[in-house]
Amino acid sequence: MNLEEQINTDIKSAMLAKDSAKLEGLRAIKSAILLMKTSPEGNTPDAELKALQKMVKQRRETAELYKSQQREDLALVELAQAAVIEAYLPKQMNEEEIKAAVLEVIKSVGAKGPADLGKVMGVITKQLAGKADGKTVAAIVKQSLTE
Repeated sequence: MNLEEQINTDIKSAMLAKDSAKLEGLRAIKSAILLMKTSPEGNTPDAELKALQKMVKQRRETAELYKSQQREDLALVELAQAAVIEAYLPKQMNEEEIKAAVLEVIKSVGAKGPADLGKVMGVITKQLAGKADGKTVAAIVKQSLTE
């Protein structure tokens, strides 16, 4: 079952359960998938993964903005949608797992210091696509190369 079929099934389940918070998140995913179908890149699993990651990131940033403006009610809605969308992403790696992968790539690429940041990031971002946040990976790579 592909992502679109899974989302459609889950939308029906959420409607029957009258789970409006989950339904909003699922409808956002369905909207993104429909937009991808009409885009020149098409609807590939990689494109779906990137779109879901972008949606989660946007909702978290929006929630932070709402929190800074003392609008906890709106922030909770955004975080609930982010949680629903995140359920369709692969399991995220923790910092120890990311650091181990980064150290392995540094050895394989033969990176010596901060000047080799681009070489390491090029390899590690492809390797950890969808499994780790880009900011976290970049911070760990920079830290590992300066040690």
